[in-house]
Amino acid sequence: MSIETLYILILVIPLLTAVGVLVCRKNENVRETVTIVGGISLFLTVVTLALNYDFEQTVRLTLLEPFPGLSIALELEPLGLIFTLVAGFLWPVTSLYAIGYMRGHHEKNQTRFYFAFAISIFATMALALSANLLTLFLAYELLTLFTLPLVTHAGTEAARRAGWTYLGILMTTSIGFLLLAIIWTWSITGTLEFTAGGILAGKAEPAILGGLLLLFVFGTGKAAIMPFHRWLPAAMVAPTPVSSLLHAVAVVKAGVFTILKVSVYVFGIDLIASLDAAYWLSLLAGFTIISASIIAMTKDNLKARLAYSTISQLSYIILAAMLGVATGVLAGSLHIAMHAFAKITLFFCAGAILVAAHKTKVSELNGIGRAMPITMIAFLLAALSIVGLPPLGGSWSKWLLLQATMEAHNMVLLIVLLVSSLLNLFYLVEIPIRGFFAKPVDPAYNNGIKEAPKFSLIAILITTTGCLALFFLVNPAWNLVEKVLP
Repeated sequence: MSIETLYILILVIPLLTAVGVLVCRKNENVRETVTIVGGISLFLTVVTLALNYDFEQTVRLTLLEPFPGLSIALELEPLGLIFTLVAGFLWPVTSLYAIGYMRGHHEKNQTRFYFAFAISIFATMALALSANLLTLFLAYELLTLFTLPLVTHAGTEAARRAGWTYLGILMTTSIGFLLLAIIWTWSITGTLEFTAGGILAGKAEPAILGGLLLLFVFGTGKAAIMPFHRWLPAAMVAPTPVSSLLHAVAVVKAGVFTILKVSVYVFGIDLIASLDAAYWLSLLAGFTIISASIIAMTKDNLKARLAYSTISQLSYIILAAMLGVATGVLAGSLHIAMHAFAKITLFFCAGAILVAAHKTKVSELNGIGRAMPITMIAFLLAALSIVGLPPLGGSWSKWLLLQATMEAHNMVLLIVLLVSSLLNLFYLVEIPIRGFFAKPVDPAYNNGIKEAPKFSLIAILITTTGCLALFFLVNPAWNLVEKVLP
């Protein structure tokens, strides 16, 4: 099977799955089987692409050329392959989890949920495979629009307000800043193609290039750097499987992936290192890391705490991209995968607690580990991966990021990362400690509480295993990312 055919299949499979979900909407068992089969098919296709792709001889597929020299095209590169592998694997796992959650929580409009989820994965794959800034921008905007029905899924007034916040911030930043940055790049260079080493070096004065970098970073609202972060906690009104999509599978990862890709293939690492704007953006990322962690500590609502944790963790990747050293790119790329598995596990556990125990607040979780031990052990392991402790996957990206700050001679950011890990430990590990060791206020608290539905529990076990496996199987991803580096 040709590489071009695999590109097409990666885009077509989610769309066919979405159509299948609509056709089978009257039979929930068949509808959900279609979703799972579609997800597994996509992942196997991505794996086939990974095993047969030669990065020494890249393959480009032009879908459309609306203007001379500007095309909508697909071309795989190492960062894109990591993103497609992570999203491709987690889509069927999240769908499996959603079956237990949506049924256990008696959610309405389940067909719409599975349909919107599938077309969101289509946009994610198009973004990951984008060959240039035009293709990336179109996929980025489609992802915002396709995920909006998921954010507003509940149909309540709070969900509608969250939807307006989500759409308003993401569309305003992308059209006001990101699109302007893309047009400006075209005017300076005459191209929008992603190119090894970048396309901007020597094309304009440092001050102009610094302003362009600011537009790219602030225009990528999905990366949730402050002050463009409010959409993320607002979107927590959505069902937990949607939160998992936002935080691990697609949306926020699309944001930090965009910033990494622009840093490497539009600016280039050496140019980033020379720009004052990159230094100030790295400090802003550090501020976001600490501020979001402190806010997370104050949140009693479990999903809100996890949302601010995500804001903090995303800025690890922005910081890595702005350091202008190869180790930073390696750390940021690995953190996309490491954070995805850990954070999706945490959200899966939060949803399991909601379905099984109808609890949403951290203060309500005293003693729940005795009734839901598998869920709380999974939460603990995922939390320790976020903290960066071995033998869990997150330890690799955290260690490399610390090394990158030392290579960049930035002791302030080194201290920021160390303090952040301590804060992670406090606000995340507190939860399983409460669950296993704190005494419930009501002696009958655990009566009737048991583990989540089996489909959800299987998904939790898969992603928790992933947190452990990524520690021992990091070499393939490491070797892949090194192909990006100069």
